[in-house]
Parts: sequence; structure tokens; C-alpha cells
Amino acid sequence: MMLSEYQSKELLSQYGVLIPDGKLAQSAEAAEALCKDINARKYVVKAQINAGGRGLAGGIKFAATPSSVAEEARAMLGSTLVTEQTSTLGETVKSVYIEAAIDIAQNYFIAISFDPNSGMPILLASDIGGVEFEQLARMDSNVVKTHPFEDDTPEARTQLAAFLKELGIDDTDVLDVLYGARQAFMENDLTLLEINPFARTKNGKWMAIDAKIACDKNAVFRRPELESLMADRGMSASEMEAQRNNINLVKLSGDIGVVANGAGLGLATNDMIIDAGGKPANFMDIRTTAKSFDIAKGVELLLADPQIKVILMNIHGGGMTAADTVAEGVNFAYSRSDHHLPVVAHMSGHNAEWGIKILNDRKVPVETFETMSAAIARVVEISKGGRTR
Repeated sequence: MMLSEYQSKELLSQYGVLIPDGKLAQSAEAAEALCKDINARKYVVKAQINAGGRGLAGGIKFAATPSSVAEEARAMLGSTLVTEQTSTLGETVKSVYIEAAIDIAQNYFIAISFDPNSGMPILLASDIGGVEFEQLARMDSNVVKTHPFEDDTPEARTQLAAFLKELGIDDTDVLDVLYGARQAFMENDLTLLEINPFARTKNGKWMAIDAKIACDKNAVFRRPELESLMADRGMSASEMEAQRNNINLVKLSGDIGVVANGAGLGLATNDMIIDAGGKPANFMDIRTTAKSFDIAKGVELLLADPQIKVILMNIHGGGMTAADTVAEGVNFAYSRSDHHLPVVAHMSGHNAEWGIKILNDRKVPVETFETMSAAIARVVEISKGGRTR
């Protein structure tokens, strides 16, 4: 779950990371009025969307006066930004962040994530920051350097200072800022904390000019405050309902509903649907903690979507989610809904045969196939007007 820029900065500021003075606005009039509360000689108007690359797409504008802020906000609000990280449909700008423009001496890139090998926090850093960082990093992997981000000890600080010195950062004050960011990362169940640019201002301060934070969706149960952040972020009602029922759901623009257990399997299924000429209506990942009634809620959300013509089940029973548990969830959903879409199913792994028997015995309108490719070919056929049995 990605937080928007202003949410990310608010969180970082609670851990001692300096941020520019700023306010959120949903209208041009509010944007202009808020300028009086921002200590600035010049302003920045920033579109609040859930994807990066907005600067190159016109989502960041400078303004010299409050009236200019209003003009930029008016042009931005309600517009659609298409970036490298959005779909071709782009994202609609529903709010803007009005911020004090900062005199920057040097831009850097800083991020904290987990090392997949050790499972411990790792610091990623570059002496090149700003709007062109991602493009440069794709062209040259050596742009980003990594360093194990260990607990705050004198020895770890010495090693971190030496690492930063190689990037041209020879200032011990930055260590407190970075360890504050690390504390935010660890205490809030984050999976990614990115500051770009991480700037040294002309008066020698270190500041997060822009920030991106990803929270672990599986930690929502112990951090209920994240639910309000999801609503502020613009997550749809169906996506939030799925989250509450141990389902990761992302609405897409197609007409084939997808039920899959596992993020990788869900992504692969959507890719195969597209390759076969179909259009998935959603991404779904049934979490390992989901029970049959949770799965039923996820399927009910698909049945209630007027765009969906057919549902594809691609289930591999294993780990903590057996195939028959998913089948029971589908059956519960169909028993509680008057809208019975055709189902195409490919089920394998633990209790797959029992899961198929449940679907057939409970009169779910299902066709089953032994291979993914056959199931996908059939579901695409139905979505394009092919007859069901």
C-alpha cells in the first residue's frame, strides 16, 4: 500500500526528518488561501497521485505568488496525468500539495528497503537525485550504491559515515536524519521508504523534498490507522472491503474477473489473459490467512461489478490455502448473490479434485480445464461473446 507524498512526509516528520512547509488542497481557491499559512518566498504546486514520474508529466509546477498558485492548481485539479508508472489511462488529480520552494545545494537519492537475502534493512543511495533519477538508474545500475542498515550503534554509525563519504556526503548531522528514517521504517511495518530528492539546502540542512512510502498490507490488522490512510489515498470502496477480508484487490478496466491465490500467480494469470487477447477486470491475491468466508466476500465484489462478463479461477492449492477452501468461498458467494456469472476454472495442487467436486455439486456454473492455457483461451472466448454451456 503506497502512501501519497503528503502522508509520507507527515510520517517522516514525526521521526525528525525535516520537510518543506506545505498544505493539502482540493480546490484552486483553497490552494490560494493556504499560501498565507506557508512560510515561503516561492511556492511549488504538486499533484497528489499514486504513481511516480509526475514531474516529467507536468504534475509539479513552481509559482511565485498565491494567485499563480491558484492558476496552477486550477489547471492541475481534475486533469489526468499519464506517467511511466500509470496505466495508459493515467490518474486523475484530485488534490494538490502546496509547498514552500527550497533553495537546494545538492540532490541525493535515499531509500530503505529489505535485503531479500538477509531479511534485514538495507540503505540504497545515490549522489544523483531528482526527477531524472529513475531513468538514469535504469540505464546504469551503478548509479545506486547499497549498504546494510544496521541498528544504531557507534560502530554502525562509523561504517555508515564512511559509506556516505564515498557519495560526497561528509556531514555527521545527516546520520541522525537517516537513523530517524530507519526508525520510521521499522516501527511502521514499511516495505519501502524512498526520499528523492534528499536535499542538502543552501543553509546546510538536510530535507526530504519528496517522499514515497509503502506499508505492508499484511500489517493492517495491528495498525488500524492505516485504513484511514487508504481512504485518503483514493482506494476504492471495493478495494478497501477486500483488504478487510484478507484479499488484495486492484480494480482494472477489463471484463474478465480473476480469482487467484498468490500475487505471482495473479500477475501471471493477468499477463496470460492479455497475451490471449482478453482484458482482466482486476488483480486478486488471496492471502494465506484468508478463510472461505473471506474469499466469498472477494468473489461477491466481482459478481457486483457490472463490467465483468465471466470469472476465471486460477488456483493452486498449497501452503495454508487449499483448493477446496477457495471453492467453498466461491460457492458461498454464488449462494448469496442473484448474479451468477459463468466461471472457468483451473485448479491444481492440494485438494484440487475436491475443490472441483464442490463447484460441480453445488451447481456453480463452472467449466473446468486441466491446463492454464486452455482455461484462459476459454475465458477469453466467453468474454468476446462465445457461448457458455
